[in-house]
Amino acid sequence: MSTVFAGHYLDGQTAVRRRALVRVTATGLEIQVEGGATLWWPLGAIRQTQGVYAGEQIRLERGGATSEVLVVDDPTLLAAVRSIGVAGRRFHGPQRRSLRVLVTALAALAAIAVGGALHLWGIPAASGIVASVVPVAWEDRIGRAVAAQLAAHERRCLDTALQTTVDAIVARLVARAPDTYRIRVTILDHPAVNAFAAPGGHIVVLRGLLERTRTPAELAGVLAHEIQHVYHRHPTRLIVQHSSAGLLVGAVAGDVSALMAYSLEAARILGTLRYSRQYEAEADAAGLSMLAAARIDPRGLSSFLAQLVSAETGAPTALGYFASHPATAERVATLGRLASEVRDTPIPIATGRDWKDVVRLCGA
Repeated sequence: MSTVFAGHYLDGQTAVRRRALVRVTATGLEIQVEGGATLWWPLGAIRQTQGVYAGEQIRLERGGATSEVLVVDDPTLLAAVRSIGVAGRRFHGPQRRSLRVLVTALAALAAIAVGGALHLWGIPAASGIVASVVPVAWEDRIGRAVAAQLAAHERRCLDTALQTTVDAIVARLVARAPDTYRIRVTILDHPAVNAFAAPGGHIVVLRGLLERTRTPAELAGVLAHEIQHVYHRHPTRLIVQHSSAGLLVGAVAGDVSALMAYSLEAARILGTLRYSRQYEAEADAAGLSMLAAARIDPRGLSSFLAQLVSAETGAPTALGYFASHPATAERVATLGRLASEVRDTPIPIATGRDWKDVVRLCGA
């Protein structure tokens, strides 16, 4: 079995992808970056964030808020890592679709069987297992149905200039990201200050939140945060954890009536539940890294949340975002500290017009 693989390395500080040779050793990875130094990643410090499904690139990360990233196309890298021993067995290579379907169904049924006895910790743990093996195509099917429930077509903002601006911001954010999900943002003509991430890359932003942003960088910060919820499968985990496993199996199997019932239930769940502190911290840190890689001002998200926190007592509509995305002064301070560690000079987002005019395009 080969122990040397070609890939690309990102340092977490810039958007530059550099070619690299990766050698699997008995205790970790030796990474020789083109035109740079040779790096050493101990096996225990590496986490796998992509590569479980056939056709996906393998993505390995190391570090905290501004993680280093290693991307490799050859799936046999994971087999080589797994051959190291017990420490390597937490890395998983592509599985057959039929196996994933079986594992998904069994995991859902198992969650029901043990739910009563293990309610406090078993269901959250099982939801993570189930969500990790749900194919992206299934997430997209459920996400489209959820987005249709959250944002009915007749209530959407259909201004082409606004949609073009939002799509351009998304394209800049995901330019260096894995192409596992196709991110689609829908603007809903509603005054509440809120946004939702649905499974499969579907994001709904309400007009009230759009109008509260003072700069395009603030909207980019919110979108980066929501995109990371998608990448980390947080909405999928929440839905699996709090909904009927029987409806899930029917929905992903293509049962139209089950899909409709499941989308109604999933929309209710995403509209009423709060993300955990862990999920929010993950989306904050990874979203900030995404902003840094795109050379967008990383202070956008913290400045947006800070002005919501300051308006919390005097503007009840601001609380809508906090209902599903708990925000505290501590969280804003953490985001500000992480943003201050980014050394690259941001490149402004060009919109061709004043931002106040852009946000008024919805509902004009």
